[in-house]
Amino acid sequence: MQARLLLEDGTLFTGLSFGAETQMTGEVVFNTGITGYQEVLSDPSYCGQIVTMTYPLIGNYGITRDDFEALRPHIHGFVVRRHEPVPSNWRAQYSLGQLLKEYGIPGISDIDTRMLTRKLRHFGTMRGLITTGNEKVEELAERLNASQLLRDQVARTSTKNVFSSPGNRERIVLVDFGAKSGILRELTQRGCDVVVVPHDTTAEQIRRLAPDGIQLSNGPGDPKDVPHAVKMISELIGEFPIFGICLGHQLFALACGADTGKLKFGHRGGNHPVKELATNRCYITSQNHGYTVLDHTVHGTQLTVTHINNNDKTIEGLKHNVHPAFSVQYHPEAAPGPFDSSYLFDEFLEMIREHKKNNPQKPRQAVLSETLKGELEYAQK
Repeated sequence: MQARLLLEDGTLFTGLSFGAETQMTGEVVFNTGITGYQEVLSDPSYCGQIVTMTYPLIGNYGITRDDFEALRPHIHGFVVRRHEPVPSNWRAQYSLGQLLKEYGIPGISDIDTRMLTRKLRHFGTMRGLITTGNEKVEELAERLNASQLLRDQVARTSTKNVFSSPGNRERIVLVDFGAKSGILRELTQRGCDVVVVPHDTTAEQIRRLAPDGIQLSNGPGDPKDVPHAVKMISELIGEFPIFGICLGHQLFALACGADTGKLKFGHRGGNHPVKELATNRCYITSQNHGYTVLDHTVHGTQLTVTHINNNDKTIEGLKHNVHPAFSVQYHPEAAPGPFDSSYLFDEFLEMIREHKKNNPQKPRQAVLSETLKGELEYAQK
């Protein structure tokens, strides 16, 4: 079956459909990863976007549920050069095309993804429409021009209820702005007692959970679309150690008085070089973001830049000069991607222990268990 991709500048690509027979609009972006298409599909940070894979062969190892980064995909379309309908992988449970059809996501193959990527790099990301229908191009253009990009992606992807992943070490409140499961996996592997809370949880509600530290997750969209999160973070800075990732990094910057802006075409892939300024060491990182903290707005705040992107020199890491809090723009949980930066979770826990040593508190285990029980019961109602 034929599928078409129309860009807002009028460019039309005609290829083959390998997903759902439907029509969807979204922001067209590209990912430079060679592998990891399954994790890309299930990363909530792609909510509302039409994702183009620059690697030419996609689908050859199929789909395995265990490798999902969220319960379901939130993308609005998938674009590849060549789709392999018959996977060769003993772990594969079904094909890429079957996954897209299951969740009503259109896919288009057999188009010039190199040309599309070059266009996005030159002109920047733009709105697009994928369809398997036979409408006239003029009708599609009218529908695309009338469409708007999503502004509520965080609300769409965040958990609606509080839930916990028990552990016997530090209690971490993970604020879910569209979190990848890799963050929870990294924390639980270190024995943390993790409580996951929705994006609109208030500072007071987090205090009632009595955390040792707060993890701000990744998530989709513009950080300025979630001002309630900025308010919550600003109220908790200095009270608890904080570690922000991706959208959490941007929200942390806004809470400290810096500003954010949209990148021309974003950073998406598992091969982005980042330099740590303190050591001059380069790390290869996994990234997925369309916004960045603006360098000139950091001056005058209590923040210090710790990492920069080696490609375009944008900010990739921040730390607070007074309080135990830091953030990175890239993904140390790295799925898909390299494992260079997973040590940041260890640094976060070490920061928590140092904070607790310098700020001794009364034993509160019994109170904690009752408080958490009440919060969970309230969430279930």
